[in-house]
Amino acid sequence: MLGSIEKVEKDASSSCLTGNPVDDCWRCDPNWSANRQRLADCGIGFGRGAMGGKGGQIYVVTDSSDSDPVNPKPGTLRYGVIQEDPLWIVFSANMMIKLRYELIVNSYKTIDGRGANIHITGGGCITLQYISNVIIHNIHVHNCYPAGNTNIRSSPTHVGFRSKSDGDGISIFGGRNIWIDHCSLSYCADGLIDAIMGSTAITVSNSYFSHHNDVMLLGHSDGYIMDAGMQVTLAFNRFGDKLVQRMPRCRRGYIHVVNNDFTYWEMYAIGGSANPTINSQGNRYSAPADINAKEVTKRVETDEKDWTDWNWRTEGDIMVNGAFFVPSGDGLGLQYAKASSVEPKSVELIQQLTMNAGVFGDPRYLYSIYLVLPSSVAFLYILCPVMVCQSCDC
Repeated sequence: MLGSIEKVEKDASSSCLTGNPVDDCWRCDPNWSANRQRLADCGIGFGRGAMGGKGGQIYVVTDSSDSDPVNPKPGTLRYGVIQEDPLWIVFSANMMIKLRYELIVNSYKTIDGRGANIHITGGGCITLQYISNVIIHNIHVHNCYPAGNTNIRSSPTHVGFRSKSDGDGISIFGGRNIWIDHCSLSYCADGLIDAIMGSTAITVSNSYFSHHNDVMLLGHSDGYIMDAGMQVTLAFNRFGDKLVQRMPRCRRGYIHVVNNDFTYWEMYAIGGSANPTINSQGNRYSAPADINAKEVTKRVETDEKDWTDWNWRTEGDIMVNGAFFVPSGDGLGLQYAKASSVEPKSVELIQQLTMNAGVFGDPRYLYSIYLVLPSSVAFLYILCPVMVCQSCDC
Protein backbone atom coordinates (compact mmCIF):
# COMPACT_ATOMS: atom_id res chain seq x y z
CA MET A 1 0.00 0.00 0.00
CA LEU A 2 2.80 2.44 0.83
CA GLY A 3 4.35 1.67 -2.54
CA SER A 4 1.12 2.78 -4.18
CA ILE A 5 1.19 6.02 -2.22
CA GLU A 6 4.78 6.65 -3.31
CA LYS A 7 3.67 6.23 -6.94
CA VAL A 8 0.86 8.76 -6.42
CA GLU A 9 3.42 11.15 -4.91
CA LYS A 10 5.73 10.74 -7.90
CA ASP A 11 2.94 11.19 -10.42
CA ALA A 12 1.62 14.28 -8.61
CA SER A 13 5.02 15.97 -8.43
CA SER A 14 5.80 15.24 -12.09
CA SER A 15 2.57 16.90 -13.23
CA CYS A 16 2.65 19.97 -11.01
CA LEU A 17 1.77 22.45 -13.78
CA THR A 18 -1.96 23.21 -13.70
CA GLY A 19 -2.30 26.44 -15.68
CA ASN A 20 -2.96 28.29 -12.43
CA PRO A 21 -0.47 31.19 -12.69
CA VAL A 22 0.09 31.49 -8.94
CA ASP A 23 0.78 27.82 -8.27
CA ASP A 24 2.80 27.30 -11.43
CA CYS A 25 5.03 30.19 -10.36
CA TRP A 26 6.50 28.35 -7.35
CA ARG A 27 5.18 24.82 -6.73
CA CYS A 28 7.28 23.06 -9.38
CA ASP A 29 10.48 24.08 -7.61
CA PRO A 30 11.47 21.05 -5.48
CA ASN A 31 13.44 23.40 -3.22
CA TRP A 32 10.63 25.92 -2.71
CA SER A 33 11.03 25.77 1.09
CA ALA A 34 14.57 27.11 0.75
CA ASN A 35 13.26 30.05 -1.25
CA ARG A 36 9.90 30.78 0.38
CA GLN A 37 10.01 34.47 -0.42
CA ARG A 38 9.72 33.75 -4.13
CA LEU A 39 5.98 33.55 -3.45
CA ALA A 40 5.90 37.36 -3.22
CA ASP A 41 6.75 37.49 -6.94
CA CYS A 42 3.80 35.26 -7.85
CA GLY A 43 0.95 37.65 -7.03
CA ILE A 44 -1.84 38.43 -9.48
CA GLY A 45 -4.67 40.90 -9.74
CA PHE A 46 -5.11 44.17 -7.93
CA GLY A 47 -3.17 42.87 -4.91
CA ARG A 48 -0.16 41.77 -6.94
CA GLY A 49 1.96 44.56 -5.45
CA ALA A 50 1.73 43.08 -1.94
CA MET A 51 5.31 42.46 -0.86
CA GLY A 52 4.54 40.87 2.48
CA GLY A 53 7.76 40.22 4.36
CA LYS A 54 9.92 39.94 1.24
CA GLY A 55 13.50 40.91 2.02
CA GLY A 56 12.98 40.49 5.73
CA GLN A 57 14.09 37.80 8.14
CA ILE A 58 12.36 34.46 8.59
CA TYR A 59 10.45 34.38 11.89
CA VAL A 60 9.51 30.91 13.10
CA VAL A 61 6.39 30.48 15.24
CA THR A 62 7.26 27.85 17.85
CA ASP A 63 4.55 28.58 20.43
CA SER A 64 0.84 28.28 19.61
CA SER A 65 -0.31 30.08 22.76
CA ASP A 66 -1.92 33.53 22.87
CA SER A 67 -1.99 34.29 26.58
CA ASP A 68 -1.09 37.99 26.67
CA PRO A 69 -2.33 40.45 23.99
CA VAL A 70 -0.34 43.32 25.52
CA ASN A 71 3.01 41.60 26.02
CA PRO A 72 3.05 38.61 23.66
CA LYS A 73 5.80 36.05 24.14
CA PRO A 74 8.60 35.73 21.58
CA GLY A 75 7.92 32.69 19.45
CA THR A 76 4.17 33.30 19.27
CA LEU A 77 2.35 34.41 16.14
CA ARG A 78 1.16 37.58 17.88
CA TYR A 79 4.74 38.60 18.71
CA GLY A 80 5.76 38.21 15.08
CA VAL A 81 2.92 40.07 13.39
CA ILE A 82 3.27 43.25 15.49
CA GLN A 83 6.92 43.90 14.66
CA GLU A 84 7.86 46.95 12.59
CA ASP A 85 10.39 45.30 10.28
CA PRO A 86 9.40 43.07 7.34
CA LEU A 87 9.08 39.45 8.47
CA TRP A 88 8.34 36.20 6.64
CA ILE A 89 6.48 34.20 9.27
CA VAL A 90 6.53 30.38 9.16
CA PHE A 91 5.62 27.63 11.61
CA SER A 92 7.76 24.96 13.25
CA ALA A 93 4.95 22.38 13.40
CA ASN A 94 1.21 21.86 12.95
CA MET A 95 -0.67 24.29 15.20
CA MET A 96 -4.13 25.22 16.40
CA ILE A 97 -3.82 28.87 17.44
CA LYS A 98 -6.77 29.88 19.60
CA LEU A 99 -6.77 33.65 19.79
CA ARG A 100 -8.05 35.40 22.88
CA TYR A 101 -8.60 38.65 20.98
CA GLU A 102 -8.15 39.95 17.44
CA LEU A 103 -4.71 39.49 15.94
CA ILE A 104 -3.62 42.96 14.78
CA VAL A 105 -1.10 42.57 11.97
CA ASN A 106 1.49 45.22 11.12
CA SER A 107 2.65 46.13 7.60
CA TYR A 108 5.11 44.08 5.55
CA LYS A 109 4.29 40.67 6.95
CA THR A 110 3.78 37.29 5.31
CA ILE A 111 2.00 34.56 7.27
CA ASP A 112 3.11 31.44 5.39
CA GLY A 113 1.55 28.16 6.48
CA ARG A 114 3.21 25.95 3.85
CA GLY A 115 4.72 22.79 5.27
CA ALA A 116 2.45 22.71 8.32
CA ASN A 117 -1.25 22.43 9.12
CA ILE A 118 -2.15 25.79 10.67
CA HIS A 119 -5.54 26.73 12.13
CA ILE A 120 -6.37 30.20 13.45
CA THR A 121 -9.57 30.43 15.44
CA GLY A 122 -11.10 32.13 18.49
CA GLY A 123 -11.52 35.81 19.34
CA GLY A 124 -11.14 38.26 16.51
CA CYS A 125 -9.64 36.79 14.31
CA ILE A 126 -7.20 38.57 11.89
CA THR A 127 -7.28 42.38 11.62
CA LEU A 128 -5.46 44.36 8.91
CA GLN A 129 -6.18 47.96 9.91
CA TYR A 130 -4.57 50.93 8.19
CA ILE A 131 -1.62 48.82 7.08
CA SER A 132 -0.23 47.59 3.76
CA ASN A 133 1.77 44.83 2.13
CA VAL A 134 0.48 41.71 3.82
CA ILE A 135 0.36 38.19 2.38
CA ILE A 136 -1.63 35.43 4.12
CA HIS A 137 -1.02 32.02 2.59
CA ASN A 138 -2.12 28.44 3.31
CA ILE A 139 -3.94 29.06 6.61
CA HIS A 140 -7.23 27.70 7.97
CA VAL A 141 -9.35 30.49 9.52
CA HIS A 142 -12.56 29.38 11.20
CA ASN A 143 -14.90 29.64 14.17
CA CYS A 144 -14.02 33.27 14.86
CA TYR A 145 -16.23 35.16 17.29
CA PRO A 146 -16.50 38.72 18.67
CA ALA A 147 -14.02 39.58 21.39
CA GLY A 148 -12.51 42.75 22.80
CA ASN A 149 -13.08 45.58 25.25
CA THR A 150 -9.46 45.24 26.23
CA ASN A 151 -5.99 46.58 25.48
CA ILE A 152 -4.15 44.95 22.56
CA ARG A 153 -0.66 45.65 21.28
CA SER A 154 -0.45 46.52 17.57
CA SER A 155 3.27 47.36 17.39
CA PRO A 156 6.30 47.27 19.69
CA THR A 157 5.56 50.86 20.69
CA HIS A 158 1.76 51.02 20.73
CA VAL A 159 -0.93 49.47 22.91
CA GLY A 160 -4.52 50.62 22.46
CA PHE A 161 -7.97 49.86 23.78
CA ARG A 162 -10.03 47.82 21.34
CA SER A 163 -13.80 47.56 21.49
CA LYS A 164 -15.47 44.26 20.70
CA SER A 165 -14.66 43.00 17.21
CA ASP A 166 -17.31 41.73 14.78
CA GLY A 167 -15.97 38.20 14.59
CA ASP A 168 -14.75 38.35 10.98
CA GLY A 169 -12.27 35.74 9.79
CA ILE A 170 -10.11 38.42 8.13
CA SER A 171 -11.01 42.09 8.54
CA ILE A 172 -9.36 44.59 6.17
CA PHE A 173 -9.98 48.14 7.41
CA GLY A 174 -8.32 50.91 5.41
CA GLY A 175 -5.72 48.44 4.13
CA ARG A 176 -4.02 48.23 0.76
CA ASN A 177 -1.71 45.84 -1.11
CA ILE A 178 -3.20 42.75 0.52
CA TRP A 179 -3.00 39.23 -0.90
CA ILE A 180 -4.91 36.29 0.61
CA ASP A 181 -4.03 33.02 -1.13
CA HIS A 182 -4.80 29.34 -0.56
CA CYS A 183 -6.71 29.89 2.67
CA SER A 184 -9.73 27.90 3.88
CA LEU A 185 -12.37 29.95 5.70
CA SER A 186 -15.58 28.87 7.43
CA TYR A 187 -17.89 29.18 10.43
CA CYS A 188 -17.26 32.77 11.59
CA ALA A 189 -19.66 35.03 13.49
CA ASP A 190 -19.72 37.81 10.87
CA GLY A 191 -17.95 37.81 7.49
CA LEU A 192 -15.28 35.40 6.38
CA ILE A 193 -13.48 38.33 4.69
CA ASP A 194 -14.55 41.98 4.97
CA ALA A 195 -12.73 44.84 3.20
CA ILE A 196 -14.04 48.29 4.13
CA MET A 197 -13.17 51.92 4.87
CA GLY A 198 -11.18 52.74 1.74
CA SER A 199 -9.37 49.42 1.45
CA THR A 200 -8.02 48.69 -2.03
CA ALA A 201 -5.40 46.81 -4.09
CA ILE A 202 -6.62 43.45 -2.76
CA THR A 203 -6.47 39.95 -4.24
CA VAL A 204 -8.23 36.91 -2.80
CA SER A 205 -7.13 33.87 -4.76
CA ASN A 206 -7.09 30.08 -4.62
CA SER A 207 -9.14 30.01 -1.42
CA TYR A 208 -12.00 27.81 -0.28
CA PHE A 209 -15.09 29.18 1.43
CA SER A 210 -17.71 27.01 3.14
CA HIS A 211 -20.36 26.80 5.88
CA HIS A 212 -21.23 30.46 6.23
CA ASN A 213 -23.98 33.02 5.68
CA ASP A 214 -22.41 36.43 4.88
CA VAL A 215 -19.28 35.30 3.07
CA MET A 216 -17.57 38.49 1.92
CA LEU A 217 -18.32 42.21 2.21
CA LEU A 218 -16.53 44.75 0.01
CA GLY A 219 -17.38 48.32 1.00
CA HIS A 220 -18.40 49.90 4.29
CA SER A 221 -21.77 51.47 3.51
CA ASP A 222 -23.68 52.90 0.57
CA GLY A 223 -22.83 56.40 1.72
CA TYR A 224 -19.10 55.89 2.28
CA ILE A 225 -17.51 57.68 -0.70
CA MET A 226 -13.94 56.54 0.04
CA ASP A 227 -14.83 53.04 -1.15
CA ALA A 228 -15.57 54.35 -4.65
CA GLY A 229 -11.96 53.70 -5.72
CA MET A 230 -11.72 50.22 -4.20
CA GLN A 231 -10.27 47.55 -6.51
CA VAL A 232 -10.52 43.87 -5.57
CA THR A 233 -9.70 40.70 -7.51
CA LEU A 234 -11.33 37.34 -6.75
CA ALA A 235 -9.56 34.64 -8.75
CA PHE A 236 -9.38 30.83 -8.78
CA ASN A 237 -11.44 30.48 -5.59
CA ARG A 238 -13.96 27.77 -4.86
CA PHE A 239 -17.18 28.76 -3.10
CA GLY A 240 -18.33 25.51 -1.57
CA ASP A 241 -20.62 23.76 0.87
CA LYS A 242 -23.38 25.50 2.82
CA LEU A 243 -22.84 29.09 1.73
CA VAL A 244 -25.81 31.45 1.69
CA GLN A 245 -24.92 34.83 0.17
CA ARG A 246 -22.32 37.58 -0.40
CA MET A 247 -19.69 35.99 -2.66
CA PRO A 248 -19.12 38.95 -2.57
CA ARG A 249 -21.58 41.72 -1.61
CA CYS A 250 -20.13 44.95 -3.06
CA ARG A 251 -20.65 48.62 -2.32
CA ARG A 252 -19.05 50.95 -4.84
CA GLY A 253 -15.63 50.13 -6.25
CA TYR A 254 -14.38 47.89 -9.06
CA ILE A 255 -14.57 44.14 -8.57
CA HIS A 256 -12.99 41.58 -10.90
CA VAL A 257 -14.49 38.10 -10.43
CA VAL A 258 -12.42 35.79 -12.61
CA ASN A 259 -12.14 32.00 -12.97
CA ASN A 260 -13.91 31.09 -9.74
CA ASP A 261 -16.05 28.01 -9.15
CA PHE A 262 -19.33 28.80 -7.42
CA THR A 263 -20.66 25.40 -6.38
CA TYR A 264 -23.26 26.39 -3.78
CA TRP A 265 -25.42 29.27 -2.61
CA GLU A 266 -28.83 29.51 -0.96
CA MET A 267 -29.85 33.10 -1.75
CA TYR A 268 -27.49 34.56 -4.37
CA ALA A 269 -23.79 34.60 -5.26
CA ILE A 270 -22.90 38.19 -6.19
CA GLY A 271 -24.73 41.17 -4.73
CA GLY A 272 -24.26 44.89 -4.59
CA SER A 273 -25.56 48.37 -3.93
CA ALA A 274 -24.39 51.95 -4.52
CA ASN A 275 -23.29 51.29 -8.12
CA PRO A 276 -20.25 49.00 -7.96
CA THR A 277 -18.68 47.86 -11.24
CA ILE A 278 -18.63 44.05 -11.43
CA ASN A 279 -16.66 42.27 -14.14
CA SER A 280 -17.44 38.54 -14.12
CA GLN A 281 -15.24 36.50 -16.48
CA GLY A 282 -14.63 32.80 -16.90
CA ASN A 283 -16.52 31.64 -13.81
CA ARG A 284 -18.70 28.58 -13.31
CA TYR A 285 -21.98 29.27 -11.52
CA SER A 286 -23.85 26.16 -10.37
CA ALA A 287 -27.31 27.06 -9.10
CA PRO A 288 -28.99 25.28 -6.17
CA ALA A 289 -32.07 23.14 -6.63
CA ASP A 290 -34.32 25.86 -5.19
CA ILE A 291 -36.22 27.32 -8.15
CA ASN A 292 -36.30 30.70 -6.40
CA ALA A 293 -32.53 30.93 -6.00
CA LYS A 294 -31.28 30.43 -9.55
CA GLU A 295 -30.18 34.02 -10.08
CA VAL A 296 -26.47 34.63 -9.55
CA THR A 297 -26.90 38.36 -9.00
CA LYS A 298 -28.79 40.54 -6.55
CA ARG A 299 -29.11 44.33 -6.42
CA VAL A 300 -29.55 44.79 -2.70
CA GLU A 301 -32.40 47.05 -1.57
CA THR A 302 -32.37 48.93 -4.88
CA ASP A 303 -35.19 49.50 -7.38
CA GLU A 304 -34.61 48.38 -10.95
CA LYS A 305 -34.90 51.91 -12.28
CA ASP A 306 -31.90 52.82 -10.12
CA TRP A 307 -29.60 49.95 -11.12
CA THR A 308 -30.15 49.60 -14.86
CA ASP A 309 -27.12 51.79 -15.58
CA TRP A 310 -24.78 49.97 -13.19
CA ASN A 311 -21.97 48.22 -15.05
CA TRP A 312 -22.31 44.50 -14.30
CA ARG A 313 -21.28 42.09 -17.01
CA THR A 314 -20.84 38.38 -17.57
CA GLU A 315 -18.28 37.32 -20.15
CA GLY A 316 -17.19 33.75 -20.82
CA ASP A 317 -19.01 32.43 -17.73
CA ILE A 318 -20.85 29.11 -17.73
CA MET A 319 -24.25 28.72 -16.06
CA VAL A 320 -25.14 25.30 -14.61
CA ASN A 321 -28.46 23.91 -13.35
CA GLY A 322 -30.48 26.92 -14.47
CA ALA A 323 -28.21 29.62 -13.05
CA PHE A 324 -28.55 33.02 -14.69
CA PHE A 325 -26.70 36.33 -14.39
CA VAL A 326 -28.62 39.58 -14.89
CA PRO A 327 -26.26 42.10 -16.54
CA SER A 328 -26.78 45.84 -16.60
CA GLY A 329 -25.21 49.07 -17.76
CA ASP A 330 -23.89 50.44 -21.01
CA GLY A 331 -20.75 48.30 -21.14
CA LEU A 332 -18.45 51.30 -20.84
CA GLY A 333 -14.91 50.19 -21.64
CA LEU A 334 -13.31 52.63 -19.21
CA GLN A 335 -15.34 51.30 -16.30
CA TYR A 336 -14.48 47.68 -17.04
CA ALA A 337 -10.82 48.59 -17.55
CA LYS A 338 -10.80 49.68 -13.92
CA ALA A 339 -12.33 46.31 -13.01
CA SER A 340 -9.87 44.20 -15.04
CA SER A 341 -6.77 42.85 -13.34
CA VAL A 342 -5.78 39.45 -14.74
CA GLU A 343 -6.33 37.79 -18.11
CA PRO A 344 -9.19 35.29 -17.75
CA LYS A 345 -8.65 31.70 -18.78
CA SER A 346 -11.24 29.54 -20.50
CA VAL A 347 -14.00 28.40 -18.17
CA GLU A 348 -13.48 24.92 -19.62
CA LEU A 349 -10.36 24.76 -17.42
CA ILE A 350 -12.16 25.73 -14.21
CA GLN A 351 -11.87 22.33 -12.54
CA GLN A 352 -8.14 22.23 -13.14
CA LEU A 353 -7.58 25.86 -12.17
CA THR A 354 -9.38 25.53 -8.83
CA MET A 355 -8.63 21.92 -7.89
CA ASN A 356 -6.15 23.00 -5.20
CA ALA A 357 -8.28 25.85 -3.84
CA GLY A 358 -7.94 26.30 -0.10
CA VAL A 359 -5.20 24.95 2.13
CA PHE A 360 -3.00 22.41 0.35
CA GLY A 361 -3.66 18.85 1.42
CA ASP A 362 -7.27 19.21 2.50
CA PRO A 363 -8.92 15.95 1.35
CA ARG A 364 -11.76 17.47 -0.69
CA TYR A 365 -9.41 18.70 -3.39
CA LEU A 366 -8.19 15.23 -4.28
CA TYR A 367 -11.60 13.71 -4.76
CA SER A 368 -10.68 13.00 -8.37
CA ILE A 369 -7.58 11.12 -7.17
CA TYR A 370 -9.75 9.23 -4.69
CA LEU A 371 -11.86 7.98 -7.55
CA VAL A 372 -8.92 6.33 -9.30
CA LEU A 373 -7.03 4.97 -6.30
CA PRO A 374 -7.47 1.46 -4.90
CA SER A 375 -9.91 1.70 -2.02
CA SER A 376 -7.29 0.90 0.63
CA VAL A 377 -4.98 3.69 -0.55
CA ALA A 378 -7.83 6.16 -0.90
CA PHE A 379 -8.96 5.44 2.65
CA LEU A 380 -5.45 6.07 3.98
CA TYR A 381 -5.31 9.29 2.00
CA ILE A 382 -8.48 10.57 3.62
CA LEU A 383 -7.06 9.74 7.04
CA CYS A 384 -3.63 11.20 6.33
CA PRO A 385 -3.67 13.64 3.39
CA VAL A 386 -0.39 15.27 4.45
CA MET A 387 1.47 12.01 3.78
CA VAL A 388 0.43 12.07 0.16
CA CYS A 389 0.84 15.82 -0.17
CA GLN A 390 4.42 16.19 1.09
CA SER A 391 6.02 15.65 -2.30
CA CYS A 392 3.48 18.03 -3.87
CA ASP A 393 5.21 20.88 -2.01
CA CYS A 394 2.34 21.63 0.30
